[in-house]
Amino acid sequence: MPDIGIDFQSGNLNPEFIEAPDGSEIRLLHELHMGGMSECTLPPNSVSVAVEHKTVEEIWLCTAGKGEIWRSQNGVEEILKMSPGISLTIPLNTKFQFRNVYSEPLKVVISTMPPWPGDSEIRVVRGPWNPNNTLNESDMETMK
Repeated sequence: MPDIGIDFQSGNLNPEFIEAPDGSEIRLLHELHMGGMSECTLPPNSVSVAVEHKTVEEIWLCTAGKGEIWRSQNGVEEILKMSPGISLTIPLNTKFQFRNVYSEPLKVVISTMPPWPGDSEIRVVRGPWNPNNTLNESDMETMK
């Protein structure tokens, strides 16, 4: 068991980011022994790469912008509209992809359990949208 108080952390959101394997921007907030928290930003008119995690699960809370997330697990699929206040889970063995067809950044606070082990954590999978970070007109029409 860790010493009481030794793991206290605090700070401010850093403007610098790490590019995630799915193409989104990640700003690490904090990490402890059992999990981590970050802010994820998907710029306007962007689509992430569809992925599946090997060992981590996530809980998401949308804090700004609008978008959609596709999730698929054991033959069950859904596309969920995201806007501030919407929360969702990414259980283990879930394929997912998200997109932002609006003019404001899509921002999500993500809790990852256990802590993110590195870029080898993901498997790239086939998703419903072209992950080239630019949307075509038909993609934008389906979101409006």
